[in-house]
Amino acid sequence: MSKNHLKTVFFGLRNPTMFYEGLQTALDGIGGAMGAYAGDNLFTYGRNLGFLDDPALMQAFGKHASTEIEQALLWRVSVILWGVRHGLRLQGDFVECACYKGTTARIVCDAVDFGAHPDRHYYLYDLFEHDASQPHHAMPEHGKHLFAQVKQRFSDLPNVTVTQGRVPEVLREAAPGKIAFMHLDLNNADAEVGALETLFDRMVPGAVLILDDYGWLGYRAQKDAEDPWFAQRGYRVLELPTGQGLLIK
Repeated sequence: MSKNHLKTVFFGLRNPTMFYEGLQTALDGIGGAMGAYAGDNLFTYGRNLGFLDDPALMQAFGKHASTEIEQALLWRVSVILWGVRHGLRLQGDFVECACYKGTTARIVCDAVDFGAHPDRHYYLYDLFEHDASQPHHAMPEHGKHLFAQVKQRFSDLPNVTVTQGRVPEVLREAAPGKIAFMHLDLNNADAEVGALETLFDRMVPGAVLILDDYGWLGYRAQKDAEDPWFAQRGYRVLELPTGQGLLIK
C-alpha cells in the first residue's frame, strides 16, 4: 500500500511561511490522497513510493538518517541504493566522491549487507574540512574531527576505505581499477570534471553514475561543464526529479 513521506525541508525559500502555508493548502486539496512526497525541493502525490516498502532500505534509513535534512533526502538515497544494487551484478568496486558524514554510504552498505561482499570495495573521499581558500561551500559539520568520525562510522567494514583529500588529486593515492558504481557530489564543476577525467574510463559497461547536483539550478555550472564532456563521448545525462543526474555507461 502506498504511503506518504512528508518533511518540511526545502532549500532557497524567500518566504518560508508563505511556502509552507501553500504546501499545506496543496496537501489539503488532494484530500489525504496517498503517495505524497514532500521535501528536498520535491512535492508530488499519487505515486507508488515503492522505496517505502523496501524493508532493507527503510531499516537502514531509520538507523542512520538522524537529521531532518537527511530524512528529507530519502528519494535521493533510494536512487543511490538502486545504482549500488545494480553494481553488485557487475565487476568492479564502488566510489563516492564527497561523502561528507558518510550517511548515504552507510545506509547503502547496511541495506545491501556490504560486509558480506568481501570481494567488493567501497571507496569514499572528502576533504572533511573547509576554509575560505577551498572552492566548495562549507557544510555544518565540516571540521578537524569529521574525518576520524567517518572512519569510525565504517570501522566494522574492512572493505570500505575512507580517504581525506582533494578530488581529483587524491584519486592518485587510492582508487579502484574497475568501477561498478560511482556517485559524485562535489558541489564544484572543476572537481567533478576532474573526477570524471580520472575515473570514468574505469567504469565497466553497464555501471551506473549518479551526479547528485546535476539537476539543481544552484549548481548549473556543473551541468554546463558536464554536458559537453559527456557529449564528446556519445552520452547524455538523464535529469531526475530529485535533482540528480543518471547515466548508465
